[in-house]
Amino acid sequence: MNKIVVFLFICIAFIGCSDKSKFEISGKFENAKPQSKVYLYGINKGSELALDSTVLSDKGEFKFSHATDDVDFFRIKIDNSEYMLIAKNGDAIKLEADLADKSLNYKLSGAAEADKLEELNKNKNGYMAKIAALQAQFEENVASQPQNRDAIANQMRPALMAENEGLVNYILKFAMDNTKSLAGFYAINSLNPGDYEKELLAYADQIKSNFNKNQAVTDFLVRMAKLRSVQVGQIAPDFTMNTIDGKTVKLSGLRGKYVLLDFWASWCQPCRQENPNVVKLYHQYKDKNFTVLGISLDKDPIAWKQAVIQDGLSWTHASELQDFESPTVRLYQVDAIPSSFILDPQGKIIAKNLRGDELGAFLAKTLR
Repeated sequence: MNKIVVFLFICIAFIGCSDKSKFEISGKFENAKPQSKVYLYGINKGSELALDSTVLSDKGEFKFSHATDDVDFFRIKIDNSEYMLIAKNGDAIKLEADLADKSLNYKLSGAAEADKLEELNKNKNGYMAKIAALQAQFEENVASQPQNRDAIANQMRPALMAENEGLVNYILKFAMDNTKSLAGFYAINSLNPGDYEKELLAYADQIKSNFNKNQAVTDFLVRMAKLRSVQVGQIAPDFTMNTIDGKTVKLSGLRGKYVLLDFWASWCQPCRQENPNVVKLYHQYKDKNFTVLGISLDKDPIAWKQAVIQDGLSWTHASELQDFESPTVRLYQVDAIPSSFILDPQGKIIAKNLRGDELGAFLAKTLR
């Protein structure tokens, strides 16, 4: 009997023999409607899966207990508000939020990943508040001096760009400083992949074996491996596609020429705005071993063909008519358009995403 008492005393001394096979999330919402329903969601392959639900107490409090295979992402949802969490078995996380706060700020504590996510959110929110204040100041200044809108924009742009750059630099540093935390993974995935390919690839190299059981990380690493295959210096992946006139074109069949591989769509206004520049450069260099292969993300073949005619795009055009789900679009990791690759006569990628004057300058230097 004495042995049992001693054992119980030891358990109490070490956090009460808590159940390490599950994690707990408890919290409190200010300004919540009485008896509101709260949901716990898991995230699998980008989709949310409802795991549990409960009703707020009269004090706005709730509690969930759930098991996970490994450290992972979860969301708490109530009414129109949602809050990201990272948890692993054994964690006891506390969440506090005010449902009247439209910015959806919230506080986390109680576990290592929760503390890291709290640190990230606090610093990001600081930058976002400064950016929002600058934007509000811009609108206020323009409202009082609408005739000076361009001058006001030019005056305030450096401050806004500085805050945006500060936010990006903070996110990149946080991610690289926390390669063994899912909070770092969450941070770097808030950046636009098209703008930060090199940084994402460098980050992927640092986390290769850190989260072997996490599906989101596994998917990210697979995506980065594909992205690496379409970096400058790599041989462009080959493909065969149906052309606008019912024939087929094979990318490797264009070897021997410099090729601008141009991903676009009739509904993409930035693409249509860039088309006159591409038309001018095509006619300027088509007799200097240069051609263009347009890959449309259109689903509507009629709209695609009309845009080709309207914009005077007299080079080869092809499409799988599947938007961003096109196998070739996915092969080239195109997440936004316009997107382009310049290939040398051996099929090697020598430049990416050049537009306007940059594209003209590159072609002038390369095809002289």
